Amino acid sequence: MILLDTWFNNPALQKAVLPAIWETLLMVGISSLATVAIGLPLGVVLYVTQKGALGENRWLNVVLSSIVVNITRSIPYAILMLALIPVTRWIVGTALGPIAASVSLAIAAIPFFARLVETALREVHPGKLDAAHAMGSTKMQSITKVLIPEAMPGLVAGVTTTVVTIIGYSAMAGLVGGGGLGRLAYNYGFQRYQPDVMVVTVILIVIMVQGVQWLGDTVSRRVDHR
Repeated sequence: MILLDTWFNNPALQKAVLPAIWETLLMVGISSLATVAIGLPLGVVLYVTQKGALGENRWLNVVLSSIVVNITRSIPYAILMLALIPVTRWIVGTALGPIAASVSLAIAAIPFFARLVETALREVHPGKLDAAHAMGSTKMQSITKVLIPEAMPGLVAGVTTTVVTIIGYSAMAGLVGGGGLGRLAYNYGFQRYQPDVMVVTVILIVIMVQGVQWLGDTVSRRVDHR
């Protein structure tokens, strides 16, 4: 009842909620697409260049794994977000708004997703790749027609986990000009001392997470032919 009273007795909050939801969805959508587009190939390269894999390349694997992925993942998102402000301004022309926030969100999520991709690919039985190779498949055909399809349930689960993580990061991005539900919670819930508004924004974020998780679980079950 308190939450309903907060909603109906606060016209400013009603006016601000829909734009905040849209900004969050925009941030999450752009950064998720960029993460999958870059993180999937990166995860595949991490897998195929490891010792004993299809395209073993020790030095490339060390550079990508130890330097690019591990170092980026080691930096807390709040620090990474602030450190990337000059890069964000150079890419999109501004450091404010949901599109600008998508840059740091994607950069933070790409190495995380790449590791999930690598883990999913490791779950594919090596014998399936050997069989494809024995039948004359090229390395690229083995990857695109055997490795990735067989790992699809794990890949879908990885995408789901990554998008949920990005939703959480997006709330933090809102505190430094990214907009969205994070900014709404800060402006109304913290600065104006309205904890009930904070609860409303948390509920909206929980609904988003639950929706993404349900969709991911559904797709994962449908692509799992084991």
